[in-house]
Amino acid sequence: MIRQVDLRGKVLSKSEYAALLPRAAMDVASALKLVEPILARVKSGDESELIKLATEFDGVTPKKIRVPKDVIEKALAALDPALRQALEISIERVRKVHQDQIRQDKSTQVVAGGVVTEKWIPVDRVGLYVPGGSAIYPSSVMMNVVPAQIAKVASIAVASPPQKNNDGLPDPLILATCALLGIDEIYAVGGAQAIALFAYGMKELCEKCDLVTGPGNIYVAAAKRALRGVVGIDSEAGPTEIAIVADESADAALVATDLISQAEHDKLAASILITSSPELAKQVAAELAIRVPKTKHAERIQVALSSIQSAIVLVDSVSQGLDVANAYAAEHLEIQTKNAQADAKLIRNAGAVFIGPNSPVSLGDYSAGSNHVLPTGGCACHSSGLSVQTFLRGLHFIEYDKKALSDIADTVITLANAENLPAHGEAIRARFEK
Repeated sequence: MIRQVDLRGKVLSKSEYAALLPRAAMDVASALKLVEPILARVKSGDESELIKLATEFDGVTPKKIRVPKDVIEKALAALDPALRQALEISIERVRKVHQDQIRQDKSTQVVAGGVVTEKWIPVDRVGLYVPGGSAIYPSSVMMNVVPAQIAKVASIAVASPPQKNNDGLPDPLILATCALLGIDEIYAVGGAQAIALFAYGMKELCEKCDLVTGPGNIYVAAAKRALRGVVGIDSEAGPTEIAIVADESADAALVATDLISQAEHDKLAASILITSSPELAKQVAAELAIRVPKTKHAERIQVALSSIQSAIVLVDSVSQGLDVANAYAAEHLEIQTKNAQADAKLIRNAGAVFIGPNSPVSLGDYSAGSNHVLPTGGCACHSSGLSVQTFLRGLHFIEYDKKALSDIADTVITLANAENLPAHGEAIRARFEK
């Protein structure tokens, strides 16, 4: 069901380790060609064009693209009380963690009379995308909305695909979660057209956004790539992935269920076990063979686990396993070893790190308080997950008095002349001419 990669006795570079653990093929370049006509149609079209696109790609024809407020309120009123409580508890935990991410303004007195202040200012308007294909993701609503609200973004809009079972509107659970968070600007639009709507705006329907965040399929990723610069983006999210570093102390059943949990998302999902224990590897493979056929989405999970992007990786030691994990830079990384806390401190590259047997990725997907919008495809070696910081920009405010400028004038003029930009120096010198 899952291939095995034996790295025992090998000392490889970061790139060599990564090459042995390929991701699923995701041809964004080809998808770009497919989404370009869609982006053009949205840019030049109106609401009727979005309705046509929904009919073509979602198989349903919404009456209106913007969801009426009374429909949003009804969705909240009809929400199952137990589900509402689960959402409210999770929202509160996410809010608690993200509240501590608020950045403080800082003024630095460079010299007497010369001050540089860095202020953290939210983007004016953000468009949040919530996917809705093979699954419904109210968790993605809270993971996107809460940090944007804490950052004090003044204008927040949400887009989610129209659903056949809800008369062309987004899923009621998405609408209810938005209502819980006080969001009433919601659009029934999915895929590349949703990203285009936020990037370009549309007269009499939707104001242009400064930033678009949220995960999606390959066409959403392609649209983000195409429109980067027209609008800010968080990342080009790819298929989900989990890596687990485990030794002989790990419970094979728990490891197997965690691998299955991420494979459940998508046939392109990656599930990687990195272990120094051949016996654990054998036990996990046996558990997968027993458990996968019993799952609701067995066919999808079977494909994900048996494809190139998933593997059981044998290493000589936990230390080597950590090197492999840092090279792979997983979206989600679990550490299930005897010294899990100490081993976790050696991780540099991961979207989020889950320490010990009682901190599964599923917890982070919903209710740990951490954010589940994380870098994929190895991007965790240079990028972070969604946070309050995503919605903030650091602006420098510079204020020098005349004496402070006079004291540094010769330095600036010297550097300007060295770069053959004498007018820069003249802009300084002119302030001291009589």
